[in-house]
Amino acid sequence: MSTHEDERSVSISWLVLYLKGVCMGAADAVPGVSGGTIALVTGIYERLISAVTAINPDRIQRILGGVFPGRRSDAIAALREIDVGFLVVLGAGIATAIITVTRVLTVAIDQQPVPTFGFFFGLIAASAVVLYAQVSLDSPRQIAAAVAGFTVAFVASGTVGTALGNSLLVTVVAGAIAVSAMILPGISGSLLLLLLGQYEYMTSTLSDFVDTLIGVVTGGPVSAVVEPGTIVVAFMLGALFGLFTIAHIVRWALEHYRRETLAFLVSLIVGALRAPVVKTSEKLAEMGQTWSGDLFVLFAAAALVGAILVLLVDRYTAVIES
Repeated sequence: MSTHEDERSVSISWLVLYLKGVCMGAADAVPGVSGGTIALVTGIYERLISAVTAINPDRIQRILGGVFPGRRSDAIAALREIDVGFLVVLGAGIATAIITVTRVLTVAIDQQPVPTFGFFFGLIAASAVVLYAQVSLDSPRQIAAAVAGFTVAFVASGTVGTALGNSLLVTVVAGAIAVSAMILPGISGSLLLLLLGQYEYMTSTLSDFVDTLIGVVTGGPVSAVVEPGTIVVAFMLGALFGLFTIAHIVRWALEHYRRETLAFLVSLIVGALRAPVVKTSEKLAEMGQTWSGDLFVLFAAAALVGAILVLLVDRYTAVIES
């Protein structure tokens, strides 16, 4: 094979990886669908987990040491150890999709909250059904974990979002918690943000950040970027912290207490079903409306669409694994 053909083959493989990242990002942007599931379906899940868990303070220190001429070879070796090319290309695809999808969802939540949150409800409900097959409740510890997961999510869906507010500290914590879902097929980072009451806030902030960046490029004031940019940076810092802490803790829990952890996580999803209903009611109140028969039907129809989508993805995943 010629050098030109080799380069073309590599370019195609990077493009395919980028598109897989786009699919993951689109899934991560909506509560109920897991980017980890898409990674599993597209055959990159194990490589993703290996790359993410390879990131640690020692390797970061070695990479930063690359600014010194004598340490560049070691820095390059550290970059290869964390599969940096894979992460950069995949991350670019994820970021592209998240920015695009969240802009659409921001408008949808404001203008069509009933079908939008109904769709989320269906995604979450079907995810719980799919994952329930992996759960057993045949011991007191598993039952206790399930009760705890449901209680945490149910209570959080109604009160935590209001209680937490939108401070930078809360944003950092939300980023750390959301990124932990990256290693869990079936668990959505956006769902965790919805539970924390941060989903709508972060999607609208990200859209504002992109808008202000575009404004700067077209001659707008740089100062407009500061506020939304600070929030986005805080979220990303939290996500990085989560990679070193929460993601590893969750992985350890799955390795050592798999049944209890799964019982907790699946029950968390079930309890989270309250969140789309509460959010819909809040949006309707803001619009001076209340639930009606027609709105219930619209909510249910959108939920059915979301559920079917998750079940189709799960069926395709089962085919891939078999």
